[in-house]
Amino acid sequence: MSDIVVFSGSAHRALAEEICSHLGVPLSRSETTRFSNDCLQVQLLANCRQRDVYIVQPLVPPTQDHLMELLLMVDAARGASAASVTVVIPHYAYARSDKKDASRISIGGKLVADLLATAGVNRVVTMTLHAPQVHGFFSVPVDHLTALGELADHYRAQDLSNAIVVSPDFGNAKTASQFARLLGLPVAAGSKQRKADDKVVIDTIVGDVAGKRAIVLDDEIATGGSIIELMDKLKEFGVTEASVACTHGLFAGKAVERLRSHPAITEVVTTDTVPAPADWPELKVRSVAPLFAEAIARIHAGESVSSLFDGVDPAHAPPQPKLPL
Repeated sequence: MSDIVVFSGSAHRALAEEICSHLGVPLSRSETTRFSNDCLQVQLLANCRQRDVYIVQPLVPPTQDHLMELLLMVDAARGASAASVTVVIPHYAYARSDKKDASRISIGGKLVADLLATAGVNRVVTMTLHAPQVHGFFSVPVDHLTALGELADHYRAQDLSNAIVVSPDFGNAKTASQFARLLGLPVAAGSKQRKADDKVVIDTIVGDVAGKRAIVLDDEIATGGSIIELMDKLKEFGVTEASVACTHGLFAGKAVERLRSHPAITEVVTTDTVPAPADWPELKVRSVAPLFAEAIARIHAGESVSSLFDGVDPAHAPPQPKLPL
């Protein structure tokens, strides 16, 4: 691994440090300066010449600042004669802007992918994109990781005899079905209509959930509005309690207050793709740093990244042995 150099933007340095710890390489220093006119400037403080550069930066609030910082870091690496530049974006925020569902509306997911390619990115490593088609927005190779196996490990230690996996909407139902197979559980889904960014209506629940403990699985929780609406509808259908799991726990606005105070929610489980709220000690956070470190090691060694998740779906072979780092 001596030919790689890893940098971190300011969005989630703790995750980058943990990834480097698993890789056995130091996290190289960089410096971001904000000028009086609000412009940013980035300087990479380690040699990049003819080395494979990896830049870790989830797109979390303030999202525009972190996106611009990432683009500037890519530009600095290209200008420093890096052999290749791979951006590790654990949370790709603009994946929610994935289609033209109104007149004269922007498609941010595609625009940001184009910006990254124009800046000089050779490869993107990300996790749990909001919609599968976002993968196709990129003109460079994308390694799309999943946290389903990590989240499933949390529940395997529990009594699941009366549990059911519930997706908040039909769009996430396929992923929820895969998660349910990992745990050997049935699956249900809510019929959701989104009225605004923080307002949804769930008409009904498809599946037999009466008298069961729900494991609600979503890809991302922002304000928590969808989850609370789903919990109210599940109560109508006879659900006694629920555990909530997601890959990207943004918990914006009143989300922490909403989820902590809901009487039917027994726990909330997420991963560290984004920084966890400082005021929520009960939140259970699963680390995905080993997955990203292993993906980087496989990319550097020219090995398959997708085979890292062979065991996530029981229809495939067991997980492959890890490469020595």
